[in-house]
Amino acid sequence: MEPIYTIVRFFQTGGAFMYPILVVLALGIAIAIERYLKVTAARRESVKVWEEIRPMLEHGRFDEALAFTEGSDTPISKLINLGLGRLGSVRRRDDIEIAMEEGMMEIIPLLEKRTPYLALFANIATLLGLLGTIMGLIEAFTAVSAANPAEKADLLSASISVAMNTTAFGLMVGIPLLLLHAVLSSKTSEIVDSLEMASVKVLNLIGEVGKREGAGSHA
Repeated sequence: MEPIYTIVRFFQTGGAFMYPILVVLALGIAIAIERYLKVTAARRESVKVWEEIRPMLEHGRFDEALAFTEGSDTPISKLINLGLGRLGSVRRRDDIEIAMEEGMMEIIPLLEKRTPYLALFANIATLLGLLGTIMGLIEAFTAVSAANPAEKADLLSASISVAMNTTAFGLMVGIPLLLLHAVLSSKTSEIVDSLEMASVKVLNLIGEVGKREGAGSHA
């Protein structure tokens, strides 16, 4: 119970600015959990979809692959679906590549959605902590100015100690939120890189199938 009591006392003596910092912490954690689950699921499902759709592309079953991706909401399904949707009798690589690039422009913002707020909340928590400390120091010096000269030193040191609690709490919130932002940004970048690699592989597989069909028709 002693650690809990210490935390409660630390929070209570920090002043009014501890509450908005706590709200920022709650919002940041909620966003971090939601984004982590979303990004992790997107990566797992994308790997699963690619393993299923790659044999279809290798064997030239593009209509089957197109139908398969239409029934899936994963990022890689949307990307491949846009590319295969442009796949006509001519099979121009440029048209398919442009369609996939347009798809990437739509998919990336969805993957990065709300993640930048974590960095923003980290800065807000730190600044609120500093502001709380400054306001506490102002109140401390105001109170000390009217105090007994013999008590000024003790009163001032106690007031400064209390005022610094908001800065400490702001940093305790801001640093983990920055770490969470870095982790989520890294995981999102990995998915984006895997999507770009998948789009290149799709283009290459389509080109290889086209070459095989062309060689077979000439033979």
